Amino acid sequence: MGYPKRLLLDGEEIVLDLRPHWWFLSKHIAVGVPVVAFGVFALTLDGDTGTVVGWLAAVLFVVWLLWFTARLLQWLSTHFVLTTERLIYRKGLVAKHGRDVPLNRVNNIDMSQTVFERILRSGDLLIESAGESGQQRFTDIKRPEYVQREINRAVEANDVRERTGGMPAAPSVPSQIAELAALRDQGVISEAEFQAKKAELLNRM
Repeated sequence: MGYPKRLLLDGEEIVLDLRPHWWFLSKHIAVGVPVVAFGVFALTLDGDTGTVVGWLAAVLFVVWLLWFTARLLQWLSTHFVLTTERLIYRKGLVAKHGRDVPLNRVNNIDMSQTVFERILRSGDLLIESAGESGQQRFTDIKRPEYVQREINRAVEANDVRERTGGMPAAPSVPSQIAELAALRDQGVISEAEFQAKKAELLNRM
């Protein structure tokens, strides 16, 4: 389940909605392997020894399952969200914990990865923002380089909206010429009309 859209601000849109990297669950999965192996071993035993070992294996499995389920629920309830207005971090089902960083307060974004994390495509982001919060570290981020790039793009887009009073920036001359060429190719405008409008746009440069 994604981040609830009812919690967004008016006009706010979600750019990225991420849960922690699967490595977040790795320790619990690793512990489960010998627990399950011990349970399989217990099934091969007979007599009183098999009964005692079987009960022990069952108790261990239930304890591990509860431990793993709690971690899984924590993973499911953790969101790192990038919107057109802010960065949102939420975790917890009952006891909630969250942070919001408006994009216009983001000053710098540092990404760090160990060699092992590079193999797993995981890493951490350190976000510096204006205000009391200062630096905030977010761990177990999937594809941190991509996320860092998307945050920078969102910050730049937000800055443009603020400087232009919420109005989108005018398209560049090359992009307008490319759109005209597409209209010409589709037969919407003639070659003569395309050349005339192209010359007009080039004169503005």
